[in-house]
Amino acid sequence: MKTFNNAIRIYLLFFDSVVFLLNFYLMRKIFFISTVILVILAIFAYFQAKNRLNAVSGNEKMVLLEIPKGSSPAKVSQILHENGVWTDDLAFQLWCRLHKPNLKAGWYEIPAKETLDEIVALLESGKNAVKKVTIPEGRASWEIPAYLMKSFPDLDTNRWNALIHDPKFTQSLGVSAKSLEGYLLPDTYPFAVDADEEAIIKQMVAANLKLREQFKDMEGTTWETLGSWHKVLTLASVVEEETGKTDERPLIAGVFHNRLRIGMPLGADPTVRFIFKNLTGPIYKSQLNSNSPYNTRKFKGLMPGPISNPGRKAIEATLKPAKTDALYFVAKDDGSGTHFFSSNLKDHNKYKDIAAKNRGE
Repeated sequence: MKTFNNAIRIYLLFFDSVVFLLNFYLMRKIFFISTVILVILAIFAYFQAKNRLNAVSGNEKMVLLEIPKGSSPAKVSQILHENGVWTDDLAFQLWCRLHKPNLKAGWYEIPAKETLDEIVALLESGKNAVKKVTIPEGRASWEIPAYLMKSFPDLDTNRWNALIHDPKFTQSLGVSAKSLEGYLLPDTYPFAVDADEEAIIKQMVAANLKLREQFKDMEGTTWETLGSWHKVLTLASVVEEETGKTDERPLIAGVFHNRLRIGMPLGADPTVRFIFKNLTGPIYKSQLNSNSPYNTRKFKGLMPGPISNPGRKAIEATLKPAKTDALYFVAKDDGSGTHFFSSNLKDHNKYKDIAAKNRGE
């Protein structure tokens, strides 16, 4: 009996060993299979994530959007989604968690088919979208809104004109004048896309005053003769209106400086046009007899202020006029856009007759 019991014990021990080995084998197989599956899943997840992060934006053309101040990555993701730029919110927020970008507020133009790296780099740059507007030389303040409204259709011309002639606003910009006429420097400007009337005016005036600082220390100018930047701009505005020829501006300026020196009226028709906002067409006798201080056909010396906004070349010509003995000039009216210059009335009248013949009179 004892021998039988020992045999049973040996058999059970053997059986347990076999079961243990089978279980160990199965566990290793399950572990191996599980590991393979996990590796496959990890590889799949990696390539899925890589594809999602390397995808391109969904917009087919340039998209303009605003990122408000204090926007979190989640908020930025929402804005991108709503504008059809980047709809994979999870990928965007994952990217932000990994890289912790410094997203800046502002207006941005997002090009078509951008990668996530490129989009985030743009939002980190703070390089705001702008609207470029060219303001031609010699335009009066009330003419400028017509150029601005091509890019800013909601521009309020009434507010524009009110700001131009608001002495408090003028003073706040560092301009000692009753209005900003003459201080809106003509140029091509990159205005912020959400710029309003006040912001645009400030930018143009700042450019004018920056030019003042550039010319202030220039040697050999008439700055001291004229006495102030305001007077420089006042005379430059007349020079600007009298000729569109860059090479003639110093000569025109020289004539006006000569007239001021001897106490002779400037006699500039554009100053009369400014009074009546009569920019084209004939000037009537009644207008020439106006008692406005801007009427240089009647009164000696400079007007109270500029009649338009002169450009850099006209201002430079005013500060560095040509040395000439001329006191008169008249348009040739031969299609060249140039003038006859003379130092005496006799020659001036002769040139006026030639100009009349050129007009077919």
